[in-house]
Amino acid sequence: MKVVICGGGVIGASIAYYLSQRNFDAVVVERTGVANAASGKSGGFLALDWCDGSVLAPLARRSFALHGSLAASMDQDWGYRRVETLGVVASARRDVAGYRNLPSPGWLGGKAAVCGRIGTPQTTAQINPAAFTNAMMAAAIDNGAALVAGCVDGIVLSPGSGRAAGAIVDGAVLASDAVVIALGPWSMLACRWLPLPATEGVKGHSLVFAYRPSPESLFVELESVDGARTSPEINPRPDGTTYVCGLPGHDALPADPADVAPEPGASALLRQMTALVSPELAAAEVLAEQSCYRPVTADGLPLIGPVPGVAGAYVATGHNVWGMLNAPATGEAMAELITGGAATTVDLGPFDPARLAPFKASEVEI
Repeated sequence: MKVVICGGGVIGASIAYYLSQRNFDAVVVERTGVANAASGKSGGFLALDWCDGSVLAPLARRSFALHGSLAASMDQDWGYRRVETLGVVASARRDVAGYRNLPSPGWLGGKAAVCGRIGTPQTTAQINPAAFTNAMMAAAIDNGAALVAGCVDGIVLSPGSGRAAGAIVDGAVLASDAVVIALGPWSMLACRWLPLPATEGVKGHSLVFAYRPSPESLFVELESVDGARTSPEINPRPDGTTYVCGLPGHDALPADPADVAPEPGASALLRQMTALVSPELAAAEVLAEQSCYRPVTADGLPLIGPVPGVAGAYVATGHNVWGMLNAPATGEAMAELITGGAATTVDLGPFDPARLAPFKASEVEI
């Protein structure tokens, strides 16, 4: 059985990995490079129980466990480590000392206070997302999967049966027994070829600093001079860098992931926000100014499962902020579904693409 996976982000790489573990033929098609979009520019924060109380909980808990076992079993380093996670309040307008419930790490400034511990090394962890995605793809290739450079232009349907029979890549047919759409926010393009719900792209900006503080991950509630409130996140990494995100963008999703770029002034503003939390961090060298789009569906839940009415076609996208966390369990469940007819490790019912109406192909404007 040959499966074409459209998209070389963390979801596509994870599906390829778990298909290869079952000795099935997986071919990943990617036009701009593995982990080139959100999978290479996210924070890489993982949480065991932050989805508890929602239908995402079983997926998140299974995936958190898989992250640990993958890090322990694979001979590659992608910066996996368990971390303490702190809630922080910072303000340019008022004294935040009254919010201080725990001692602050030494690298925080006087305008920031730790108000609580929101994760422990038993419940929160982190990875370098680009390194993890590339490691999963490399492991899949080592086990027989293939990576093809090219742009997916459409899906081939068998005459008569209407079953998915391959993908059109740069105008040529790449035949297969099944096709998976795992294009992140660019999965919207597949609405032109298949009856799929919409997946919007929500833009965010981030900075990577050359700075090695203590390893706590910080979730910050920040008040600027003008009273505006934002929620930046700060993730120190074991490679001596620190990742900061939390500034949304407004640009529409471009047709080509290679055209994604920070908006004017965004990096400077994010650095100002960082300075309120840690002047020391904000003064460090900036190694990367970047932006990406995370895929979001109408109800906020991912699309994981068969495409309604088209045998052999599947979709895995729309993971919003939890794509890096939930990629392993998504890949595992999709491999079970494609090769065995049903997922056994996680109930994919809540993520059935059929729960949402298909988007009109004529309205796709990317």
